[in-house]
Amino acid sequence: MTDITFNTAADAPQKPPRAKRKPLLKLLFGDLLSAFLTVLAILIILGLIPAFNWAVLDAHWVGGPAACQGGGACWTFIGAKARLILFGLYPPQEQWRATIVIVLIVAMVLVSLSPRLWNARLLLVWAAAIAAMLVLMGGGVLGLDYVPTSKWGGLPVTLLLAVLSLGLAFPLAVLLALGRRGKLPVARAISIFVIELVRGLPLVGLLFVAAILLPLLLPPEWTVDKLGRTLAALTIFAAAYLAEVIRGGLQGLDDGQIEAAEALGIPYWKMIWHIVLPQAIQNVIPPLTNTAIVMIKNTSLVLIVGVFDMLSAARSASTDPAWPAPSTEAYLFVAAIYFIICFSISIYSRHLERGVAARTHG
Repeated sequence: MTDITFNTAADAPQKPPRAKRKPLLKLLFGDLLSAFLTVLAILIILGLIPAFNWAVLDAHWVGGPAACQGGGACWTFIGAKARLILFGLYPPQEQWRATIVIVLIVAMVLVSLSPRLWNARLLLVWAAAIAAMLVLMGGGVLGLDYVPTSKWGGLPVTLLLAVLSLGLAFPLAVLLALGRRGKLPVARAISIFVIELVRGLPLVGLLFVAAILLPLLLPPEWTVDKLGRTLAALTIFAAAYLAEVIRGGLQGLDDGQIEAAEALGIPYWKMIWHIVLPQAIQNVIPPLTNTAIVMIKNTSLVLIVGVFDMLSAARSASTDPAWPAPSTEAYLFVAAIYFIICFSISIYSRHLERGVAARTHG
């Protein structure tokens, strides 16, 4: 009997060969397109040098209005008006409550980052946290002074509008997407009508309808303040766009899974909750993230209907005649906050995509 020996060293998995690195000069000027992009990048960098000098080297970091008479950015204005920009017209002696609301929102978002915590218990925690935020902002109970919504403003309003509109819009979007994909003609017709109507209107138009026309259409005894009407407009707008994103995820699923679930006698809503929606949402993480980012930026449009959000507060702060035209610094400060929020969402989206890809191919 012949002994068979195996070359274990040859059979062991081998590492792929290292990719050859191109020389830097060839990478930057190897072809016409690379050379054009390199020259364009250099010109853009050179064009940004004056802006860098204005924002950093020639900027004024301390002092009062008199210190900002010369050239350079007046960042001392941000330090002097930070409370107005961040909290708007909220009473100064009660701004600690608005600060707690900001901390609560950030803490809840951080807690919700792990997919392992996505369950019904987390929804209850979110509901309790939002109730606590509204109590803190409004007061009138537990010994807190009452603050009407007309005095709410700044960053807490921006964050509350973004979180509440997206949170309330998502279940409505799921119902609209399922209705549009369903076989019931009435539900399908209503879903298509609502989605196409809202998507065919600009958000500014919806905000005006909610802020001006809605009080005229409601009975006199029904009173909804301007902030609530604005939230309703943002929610409906977000739901229509999210519904189309979710519908795209539903269309990407294999019909065989639904047929198998029906053959096994699984109830419809259990099939949707445990089989269909998890896969559909995984398939559309990038467009869902894009819609969330767009909605966060759209909260800046509420200033048109008189809601005093962060952008409105910055605009009001920049009208102080004691300061020499600080509107650029105020808007840059607000833009930086929006950028931090949206860029963080984008990074988290990429993290989710990598996790889904690892579980799919693992």
